[in-house]
This record gives sequence, C-alpha cells and structure tokens, in this order.
Amino acid sequence: MISARSAWAMERIELAKRKTSKIYRRDRRHQFAALPWRTGARGLEILLITSRETKRWVIPKGWPMKDRAAHQAAAQEAFEEAGVQGDITSEPLGMFRYVKRLKGDKTQLCAVDVFPLQVTEALDLWPERDERVREWVTPEEASRRVDEPELTALIEAFAFLHVRPAD
Repeated sequence: MISARSAWAMERIELAKRKTSKIYRRDRRHQFAALPWRTGARGLEILLITSRETKRWVIPKGWPMKDRAAHQAAAQEAFEEAGVQGDITSEPLGMFRYVKRLKGDKTQLCAVDVFPLQVTEALDLWPERDERVREWVTPEEASRRVDEPELTALIEAFAFLHVRPAD
C-alpha cells in the first residue's frame, strides 16, 4: 500500500510531466539534466551549481548529444558543469520548463528531462570549475534556491520519495 506522502510526491511528478508534455508537441528545444544527490551527515543532499551567465542556482543540464542516450548526456553535463560522477537512472524523474537566455537578448522556452544521479565521486578538477560554484544543500534549501517552480516540485517529490518510510 502506498502512503499518503508517497502518493502526494508521485502526483507532483505526474503533474510536472503533464504540464511539460504539451511543450514537447509545440517546441523542439529539449535539454537533459542531472539531479545530483547523496546521503550526507544531514541526510539527503542535493548538489546545486551556479549558471555561468546569471549566477542563478541550477542543476547541471545541456543539449542532446548525438552519440549518447538522454541519461548519459545528463551524466556528462554533471561531470562538465559540477565535477561529479556516479550512478544515473535511465528513466527521468520528470520534466520542468524554463526560459533560456540566448545571445542578442533572445530567449527560448526549453523543456528539460531530469535524471537522478547518485554521486559516488566529487572531483577537485573538472572542465567548468572556474566558471561555476557548486554547493551541497538540503532538499528544502535547494527548493528555495532554484527559480523554476516545476523544478522545485521535482526536488520536493524526489526528497519525499527518497526518505519515505517502508510501507
């Protein structure tokens, strides 16, 4: 039997999927993201990084890669942008939308598939280490820091599912 808390978390994920599925039919701009996580001294922790341009708190994400599956592209972005490696799920947790700022004051609505990545190694040296800040935070703090409401919902749902008591 599923607990009320688990049911609530699954509802949040399904709502995020339904909202963004319409975007997929209208808009071809898709990205893949990793949701890096670990169990630390404070319990579940989420790794956030700053964006290069605006210094907002985000999760590692990027464009599709020709030679990689979606989850593999997300893992590659986690390595390049956050310097972490680990075990990534092949199925997305859900999706969120955001407005990407492009050159020339243009914007692009993007839909992002999010793949949980259990971090097994945090590297001292990685490709974008001089361009970003990374920080491990609680799921509650991660939810406060990110700007996208649908990403906030995914983080909250992931946290609830991760710490749910055994049924």
